[in-house]
Amino acid sequence: MAKDSRVEGVLERWGPRFIANGVPLTDFHEAIRKIDKWDDWCRVWAARAKLHEAMGRDALDKHHDISAGEHLQTAGVLYHFAKFVFVEDMAQLNAAHAKAVDCRTLALPHIDPPGERVAIPYEGHTLYGVLRRPTGVQRPPVVVMCMGMDSAKEEMATNEYHFLRRDIATLAFDGPGQGEAEYDLPIRPDYEKAVSAVCDFIETRTDLDAARIAVWGVSFGGYYAPRAAAFEKRLKACIAISGPFDFGRLVGTSVTNEVFKVRAHAQGPEQALDVAPVLGRRFGHQDVPASLEPHAFDRHR
Repeated sequence: MAKDSRVEGVLERWGPRFIANGVPLTDFHEAIRKIDKWDDWCRVWAARAKLHEAMGRDALDKHHDISAGEHLQTAGVLYHFAKFVFVEDMAQLNAAHAKAVDCRTLALPHIDPPGERVAIPYEGHTLYGVLRRPTGVQRPPVVVMCMGMDSAKEEMATNEYHFLRRDIATLAFDGPGQGEAEYDLPIRPDYEKAVSAVCDFIETRTDLDAARIAVWGVSFGGYYAPRAAAFEKRLKACIAISGPFDFGRLVGTSVTNEVFKVRAHAQGPEQALDVAPVLGRRFGHQDVPASLEPHAFDRHR
């Protein structure tokens, strides 16, 4: 049976990302082989995740900590991709998301280097993140990792690795409209406020060097990161990957429209289309400072 256009579109657009961000190739092929209709998406991916979760919990019971960490982290990534753009059925999305968070949290003490689930105060709410510090480094610099519209901290392990192996700590967090914050807090253009809250949190940690903070972002995060760097002077370096210059011009596909509407807490398509252009060129030209002072960030190889 031919796959419906929604399934084909998601696989064409994001397929390589699944593998790059930690989905085993076998699980990828087994999942897509069983998915013909979009309605099957979350259920099939969650079933693949459940296999790794069971192996991970069994390994935990047997004190096979390395295997437990690997299986549970994989389960978290698979559960994440079960929910990531499946906004048509929020009950399924919520259940898969809760599993993603639970599995990665269980994995954190058993991966190398270990991770820590952290709670970051933010405007009367709490943003949750994953902090990982390189082994054997006292007060390392830290990279704040900004998610995209459909990404979350549970899929960041492979991206964290590139910094950790260079003796830089990572703090991947779910900001407004993302991951654990997406239900209570809508997408907001002035994302520097969330990043400033993360910087405030870093300053409370004696095991991190708050004088050397960088910011990294992918997709929507590729807009959020440089915007944060424009306003938050504690940021000493910035990496932006594939961020939109004017998101209003990008709204057009059914996947993007619906996901953006839900994450922006818009009441309908018209309101979503009013919000979209604010994220990017027009908002940036109004508010971003005309000149930014360069900062020094120690080079790590």
